[in-house]
Parts: sequence; structure tokens; C-alpha cells
Amino acid sequence: MNPGKTLTSKLKYEFDKPELLLSALTHRSVGARNNERLEFLGDSILNFVVAAEIYRLRPNYDEGRLTRLRANLVRGETLAEIARDIELGDLLKLGSGELKSGGYKRASILADALEAVIGAVYLDGGFDSAKSTIHHLYADRFNSLPCSEPVKDPKTILQELLQGRGFELPEYRLLQTLGEAHDRTFVVGCDIEPLGIKVKAKGASRRKAEQCAAADILTQIDK
Repeated sequence: MNPGKTLTSKLKYEFDKPELLLSALTHRSVGARNNERLEFLGDSILNFVVAAEIYRLRPNYDEGRLTRLRANLVRGETLAEIARDIELGDLLKLGSGELKSGGYKRASILADALEAVIGAVYLDGGFDSAKSTIHHLYADRFNSLPCSEPVKDPKTILQELLQGRGFELPEYRLLQTLGEAHDRTFVVGCDIEPLGIKVKAKGASRRKAEQCAAADILTQIDK
């Protein structure tokens, strides 16, 4: 399988040098030749591009608000969500130990790999290509930036509510992936056993489906 071809429609970028993408998808558990250097490069580019875009989109935000917004957009959890949306975990090259322990699902590994892919795009096509790829991956998030202080999303509200009641954090399970690669629908499930709540929700991305599931649960909880 050529991961460059597999990811083309999802990244909106096709590599001239597929070996760069292969390196970006190779975890350090495989050996000395891995994606750590590309991750370092991609992290720097991602931070700059996100900072520049939110600076442009929110001209009235002060430094503190811009910093908090950027931190939310480039945190590991957000990167892992984007990596799941494009099914990056399916293409990762892992050592036997990581493979057996489900490393392709681990948030930290997914986040690092996405940064490495961004670094690989930069080396392959230059800064404009990396910028375009980031804008594509973050399109939904850039289009839905809060107009004031970032508003808590349903997943965050649900997590804080359950923690406040001493319950375990919710776990979201991917139940189905429907449709073609360019037009996917994700179906997730989430159960809150202490409250007897079970929901399923759909979304154009796994992130959106999880947010819909959390919102559904919140409507069923007597706050």
C-alpha cells in the first residue's frame, strides 16, 4: 500500500517524495530511523501557521486570549482528533511492542505522527504546501472559532460534570465508518453506566460525532 496515495484525498496533498511520508509514519519503536525529527519540524510550523491564522481571524483578541486559543488548537488531544479523522493510525509503522499494545490508537502517538506528516509536507513541497495542508486539516476549527473567550464544547462540559459527581470519564467508541473516503460518516457510541444512559451519534468526522454524543447525553442528565 502506498500511504501517499491513501492520504492524498484526506490531506489534499500528494507527495513527490513518498519516502518522506513513510518516515513521518514510522514510530521510534521501529528503530533509529523514525519520525521524531519530522515531528519537531512539524510542531514548529503548525504553531506558527495556527498563530498567524487566529491573529488574522480575531483582530480584537489580546495576547493572552490568542495564546489560550492557540494552545487549545495545537494541544495533543486536538491533534489526535484530527489524526483519527483522517485515519492516520491505520498507516502507522510501529514496533511489535507498540503494535500489540494498540499504539496506533494512542493519542500521543497519533498527535506526534500528525506533526511529523506536516513536517514531511514542508520538506516535500515547501512552506506554502504545509500551510495549505494545515488550513485544510483545521478548516472546521478555523471556521468555528469563538467570537469571545473560547466556549466549552459538549465533551468538556460532560467531562467536568461527571468528574464533579465522582464518575469515571466517558469513553467514546467508534462503532461504524460509513461511505467513501471523501464522504465519510462516523458513528460513535458512549455509555454512562452509573446513570443508565447509552447513546449513539453520527458526524462527518469522529470529533463531530463524539461532540453530538456528548450533547445528547447532556440533554438526558438532570443537572
